[in-house]
Amino acid sequence: MKALVENYSVLSGELPVLQKKQEKTLSRIGRKPIALPNGVEVEVQYGGVRVTGPKGTLEQKYHPEVVVKVEDGVVLVERQSDNKFHHSLHGLTRSLIANAVQGVSEGFTRTLEIMGVGYRVAEAGNGITLNVGHSHAVEIQPEDGVTMEVEGNNRVHIRGIDKQKVGQLAAQVRRVRPPNAYKEKGIRYSDEVLHFKPGKAAARKA
Repeated sequence: MKALVENYSVLSGELPVLQKKQEKTLSRIGRKPIALPNGVEVEVQYGGVRVTGPKGTLEQKYHPEVVVKVEDGVVLVERQSDNKFHHSLHGLTRSLIANAVQGVSEGFTRTLEIMGVGYRVAEAGNGITLNVGHSHAVEIQPEDGVTMEVEGNNRVHIRGIDKQKVGQLAAQVRRVRPPNAYKEKGIRYSDEVLHFKPGKAAARKA
């Protein structure tokens, strides 16, 4: 089916249009300057940047075919040409550096909620212990640079300066018991929108 859609798009001329729209979006992102908050410094190195701020230091690598400059309190990302490869690198590099700047100045937080009767979470050293319907409790410990904080017995706050590490740990916690759309049980992100479904028995009663 995918092949048919792609063939139709090529024949109708839609595929090149879609690719151009994606390139324009990435180009828009890449051209946007990154303002440096007070107390944040960016040191440009070969193939990477070192970002230092109130909350710590991060090093972010980027492709050597991308040019990164720091001028008048902003970070500028430039591409070498308008080809598709450089377009994609342009937007990606800008996003990664912007995340690093936000991380060392504000940090990142991901909150998860535990749903279900009898389901709970507790602190275990630097990590947490989850009791979510398995035959045994599940313990998760964070890696360096990430912290876990339990609120009550059904919320977990994951914090850190590295957006990728925070996101990976949050996803690891959620995978222990993904939310069940029928039973309204499981672990979900606090901002996650779930569409609960009635079971067959409830549907028959209705």
